Amino acid sequence: MSAHSSSQEVLLSAHDLIITKTNTKGHITYANRMFMTVSQYPEERLLGEAHNIVRHPDMPRGVFRLMWKTLTQGHEFFGVIKNYTACHNYYWVFANITPDYAKNRQIQGYYSVRRQASRAEIVTMSEIYQKMRTIEQQHGKQQGPDAAMSWLLNYVRQQGYTSYEGFILSLHLAHQGTKQR
Repeated sequence: MSAHSSSQEVLLSAHDLIITKTNTKGHITYANRMFMTVSQYPEERLLGEAHNIVRHPDMPRGVFRLMWKTLTQGHEFFGVIKNYTACHNYYWVFANITPDYAKNRQIQGYYSVRRQASRAEIVTMSEIYQKMRTIEQQHGKQQGPDAAMSWLLNYVRQQGYTSYEGFILSLHLAHQGTKQR
């Protein structure tokens, strides 16, 4: 069975919270029941796995390049992300990822809290991601993610924002009232 021919969207409710924790390399050390339910993976299949086990091929690599750049600088990251389930369905989330600091102020991992993304957020980011994927294809595997990330940051500035975080938070807050029910 082809992953794309039968792919269906899994819808989150406004109250669903997906929570995971990873180590500094992005390997899952904790997954809440909602993550297991939505992703359709059992806990034993998730723990120790790279979090990109749920990465959807529609997601441009430049988004994750920006995410890791942001996180390793000790800042939190916000994004609208499309993920894959174990059964090759998909779900969209508004994600907030924050560094987890040890007592010595060294980053020891990351917490990720995801919730329902609005239709408006999904439509807006789908168009941006399509452009980013095109840029990645044009620039190849090595330079593609950086070229797409640069395009994204330039796009955000052209929209009048000083940061990607400001853009994504503004998009999210503007559509709080338009979430699916």
